Amino acid sequence: MGLFTKTKKNAGYLAIGFTDDGICAAQINRSTSGMPQVELLASYLLSEPITEAALEKLAKDLQVGRYDCGTLLRADEYQLLSVDAPNVPPNELKTAIRWRLKDMLDFHIDDATIDVLDVPMDKNAATRNHSMYAVASRNQMISQRQALFSTAKIPLSVIDVPEMAQRNISALLEPEGRGLALLSFDAHGGLLTVTFAGELYLSRRIEVPLAQLQQADIEQKNVSYEKITLELQRSLDHFDRQYHFITLSKLVLAPLGDASADLQQYLATNLYLPIETLNLATVLDLSKMPQLNLAESQQRFFLTLGAALRVEEKVL
Repeated sequence: MGLFTKTKKNAGYLAIGFTDDGICAAQINRSTSGMPQVELLASYLLSEPITEAALEKLAKDLQVGRYDCGTLLRADEYQLLSVDAPNVPPNELKTAIRWRLKDMLDFHIDDATIDVLDVPMDKNAATRNHSMYAVASRNQMISQRQALFSTAKIPLSVIDVPEMAQRNISALLEPEGRGLALLSFDAHGGLLTVTFAGELYLSRRIEVPLAQLQQADIEQKNVSYEKITLELQRSLDHFDRQYHFITLSKLVLAPLGDASADLQQYLATNLYLPIETLNLATVLDLSKMPQLNLAESQQRFFLTLGAALRVEEKVL
């Protein structure tokens, strides 16, 4: 099984995400007449690394056999790299991408599981050259994750990445005909994505973990704010040059709990884009899961909920 494998069942899709302190799970039903509704939410706090026993308990509690199940890789378990799209037939694409990645990875290309994401180009552009994102993870890591789920009797059909989970939420926020920047933070750092028409155009990691935004020391917190702002300015300037046919509407901060207001105010003073903080209740029906009305819960489940919004990806 590769990354982004298609789902096959009709009973629903259950996303299972690993955090530094446990496991999160979420299932969302999409509707043609209203907001997607969060139908299931579960959290398991652990003081040790994820074990088979913990997953077996999740499998029993949630009766996972009813669902297609997917999991999210963490930031340190894969690499996302931008590459020029090779001019080859579709059936030769992954081989060509693999050849281009051989000198870009921090491990041997023969040890890599690879998948690709297309970045749509300007339909009105004279040139046909465009970029793609390649996702690469070590074969051993993928095998270990598959074995962990298999032992726990969880039918794993998808291995996803945070960029795509965040893309799914960003797509719900986009104004018609304009792009949107979305910035989230977790224990591994910040993740900036820019989407347009439901497609991922830009992804940048920012090495500022959530804990640095939650610290009490104002001076140290301002150092983190400055680092975030500089990276945002560079990334958004690069985006404007690369994708001049897309106009960004705003930058949205994912839920951060108590850390949100100060960061929003700082960014609003230093960036040209309007800055907003996301409340998931504006894009998801949380009526069955009132605990998600708390900003801290929204932060914890943010990427897992994004993964649960997944629809079948186009096969490249």
